Amino acid sequence: MQKIKSLMTRQGPKSPQDSFNDLSPVENFRIPTKEELRDLREQATDPQAEQELINSIEDVYFSNDSFDVVQYELEKLPSVLSLQEVEEYRDKLKRQQAAELERVTSLQTSLQLAAVICTNGRRHLNAAKEGFTQASLGLLANQRKRQLLIGLLKSLRTIKTLQRTDVRLSEMLEEEDYPGAIQLCLECQKAASTFKHYSCISELNSKLQDTLEQIEEQLDVALSKICKNFDVAHYTKVQQAYRLLGKTQTAMDQLHMHFTQAIHNTVFQVVLGYVELCAGNTDTKFQKLPYKDLCMHITSDSYIPCLTDLCKALWEVMLSYFRTMDWHEKHNQEETTSTSDSHNVSAAEENNFDRSYIKKKLEHGLTRIWQDVQLKVKTYLLGTDMSNFKYDDFIFVLDIISRLMQVGEEFCGSKSEVLQESIRKQSINYFKNYHRTRLEELRMFLENETWELCPVKSSFSILQLHEFKCLGQSRSPSMSPSKQSSSVETEALSLFEQYNNGGNPFEIQATMKDDEMEDVLAANGYESDELEKSAYQEYDSDSDVPEELKRDYVDEQTGDVPTKSVSRETLRSRKRSDYSLNKANAPILTNTTLNVIRLVGKYMQMMTILKPIAFDVIHCMSQLFDYYLYAVYTFFGRNDAYESTGLGLSSSRLRTTLNRIQESLIDLEVSSENAGSLVSSEEKKEKVPSPHLSQLVILTSSNTLYGLSERVVATESLVFLAEQFEFLQMHLDSVMPAAKKPFLQQFYSQTVSTASELRKPIYWIVAAKAIDYEQLLLLMANVKWDVKEIMSQHNVYVDALLKEFEQFNKKLSELSKHVRIPLPVSNILWEHCIRLANRTLVEGYANVKKCSNEGRALMQLDFQQFLMKLEKLTDIRPIPDKEFVETYIKAYYLTENDMERWIKEHREYSTKQLTNLVNVCLGSHINKKARQKLLSAIDDLDRPKR
Repeated sequence: MQKIKSLMTRQGPKSPQDSFNDLSPVENFRIPTKEELRDLREQATDPQAEQELINSIEDVYFSNDSFDVVQYELEKLPSVLSLQEVEEYRDKLKRQQAAELERVTSLQTSLQLAAVICTNGRRHLNAAKEGFTQASLGLLANQRKRQLLIGLLKSLRTIKTLQRTDVRLSEMLEEEDYPGAIQLCLECQKAASTFKHYSCISELNSKLQDTLEQIEEQLDVALSKICKNFDVAHYTKVQQAYRLLGKTQTAMDQLHMHFTQAIHNTVFQVVLGYVELCAGNTDTKFQKLPYKDLCMHITSDSYIPCLTDLCKALWEVMLSYFRTMDWHEKHNQEETTSTSDSHNVSAAEENNFDRSYIKKKLEHGLTRIWQDVQLKVKTYLLGTDMSNFKYDDFIFVLDIISRLMQVGEEFCGSKSEVLQESIRKQSINYFKNYHRTRLEELRMFLENETWELCPVKSSFSILQLHEFKCLGQSRSPSMSPSKQSSSVETEALSLFEQYNNGGNPFEIQATMKDDEMEDVLAANGYESDELEKSAYQEYDSDSDVPEELKRDYVDEQTGDVPTKSVSRETLRSRKRSDYSLNKANAPILTNTTLNVIRLVGKYMQMMTILKPIAFDVIHCMSQLFDYYLYAVYTFFGRNDAYESTGLGLSSSRLRTTLNRIQESLIDLEVSSENAGSLVSSEEKKEKVPSPHLSQLVILTSSNTLYGLSERVVATESLVFLAEQFEFLQMHLDSVMPAAKKPFLQQFYSQTVSTASELRKPIYWIVAAKAIDYEQLLLLMANVKWDVKEIMSQHNVYVDALLKEFEQFNKKLSELSKHVRIPLPVSNILWEHCIRLANRTLVEGYANVKKCSNEGRALMQLDFQQFLMKLEKLTDIRPIPDKEFVETYIKAYYLTENDMERWIKEHREYSTKQLTNLVNVCLGSHINKKARQKLLSAIDDLDRPKR
């Protein structure tokens, strides 16, 4: 019975209505209605619940066929019946019956199906037995074998091909055909999945996966090569390969990691190479040092070559990144065009997402890479103390860093704050030491300067000097229009565009010095005709003629060479005319002036390259000018006796400037024992001792007009220096920080513009000694002025004075043969001499004790004679202080009231001169009372001066 129960449990559900007729009479005690069966089926839908329901049927029901179920159930009823309990028990029996019927019906259906299959099988076997012979069955079996073997052969061929792909993949990797290798590998993996039931294929599939991973590793190595030498074809293959793998974003992440690593490895290898080279041994200890410590082992001799190579190598890395970005930009444009034609929306969206990711990643990488470059170069810059470098070497370093900062600005728009700060530190440190040394050198130059003319060409310009080459390039008139236009075109292109196809912007630095040519000195600046003559004689020898003069004459303006050769005679005549032109127009300057100008040019180079220290540089440039001006004044213009004349020789502005220079720049206590207690050591570093005039310069000889030649050269060289500063003002203003511009304006308005004002006190000293004014006063004292009749002949002192002027004019002419006397200088000298002579005349007239009207007429005659002859000697008009003399002479004729008013209006005369005028007039047309009144008026004028 248990077997029957378990069999029923294993059968699937089946409708009870299909097998009602198969039930035994005992079992068929009551057939449920269709509605009841439907309700029962609906209730017992849960297989687990149904199984539990069948298990709840008592085993006695399956004991034998004669079992009376009705009797069994009636006997089980309790003695006291409850309607609710009976109904519940009845419902339970109904559910058990329905479940039992379901399983019985299902079992019946299965048995019927098995019977049909067996019947059909027997029928087919009988048909085959009657219809086929043994031979036919053999053919069918062979055909089946053939079909199986053909399929097997195809499989074997495919397997053989798959096995051979390993060799082809190796060939492709050697040829760096990464896209092809990946494509082949993926196709092999797809084919291998079809034959995965073969054991050899499963091994091959594993090997293909390993090969794919190996290809990825090689791809990563190939990607890293892009960082130092970008190749379009190579990079295109790598990107195609990553695209096939579906790892374009991963490739971009890897690429940036490689660029960072490339920067680190590049700088380390460059610096390591120089350190090992300088160490001269193969010790491996340097390879273990950190990059920062390695930079400290660079020697001063190898510093610049190493920096240049460092920048060259870093440029290659940045150029590769620039080319990488350029490749993606062009590739994106092509992809955008092809994607717009595609109908695959999802693929287009995925491509757009990849492109957007790559673009952002590349743009972000610009700043990261430049920051890495800056930090590496900063470490190198600060690893060495450059304060003792030669100027040209330091400028070379600044030039390289300036070019590197230009690269950074074009690379990612960076202002290179890290580089600027590091080079600013080095520059300030270097510049302080450099400027201090230059000031000391300037003092030495000034103390050894003999103030002789430095012979330069008449066309001399500071733009011709090496130090001002950067200023001259943009405005040089000698550059041909074609060169200028090509130069503008080149400047319009960025460095990355200029050097995209080859070359390196840091290679120019090494060749710049080789191109420098400077020709500013005149070969004919001789001081005598004999020397000039000998210079021409030297041209008779071909061996002494410079190569450039042996060649055809080259036009200085255009650079063109004429077709016709120039004869030696033409050269000689040209030489003579150039000499005379040089004498007439060449700038007056000394070797010291030229050195100061060169120094200014060097300072400007440093300032132009490194604008953050522009103010410090300009301030030091102003100190160079200040010290030169102070030296010229100290040597040639300081003379207390002549400054106290009250003639306003030194303006208040000039005096203020000289006092400022003395207080801020001149160390007056350099020889004092207690100097340290008065001035801090830091302040003393900023000051320079006052210079002393060379003992070779003689300023006391009348034959040389008291050193007029040296005075002219010194003063006019200062004026020339001031003119050069004026020329540079606009450029200095452009680099000066806005907050510091007032300093520059003050320097020009209060210092540079006062240079020409030194002419007055300096040349006054010559004028005061060139004419013998004391002799003039003695001659005038011997003249009898109280004559009774009008004289027709002037006095002897006039001729003596005119003779002095003639002598002065002659000496001036002789001197001008050796040193050109500029017209402003000549005019000032004559003006000073005439002014002193006129004032001496007034002083002489004021010394007269007795004078008649005829005597006053004689004074006028003498003065007019002097003026008439003087006007033939000089072109100065009007004659200085002419009215000063004439007014004093005519004042003799004034009445008492007019004279009192005249005295109050003419304060330019001294008290002695006014008093003498009143005294001489006494008894003539002024009485004693009037005399007392006038003297009182004079005393009132003089009182405020006391």
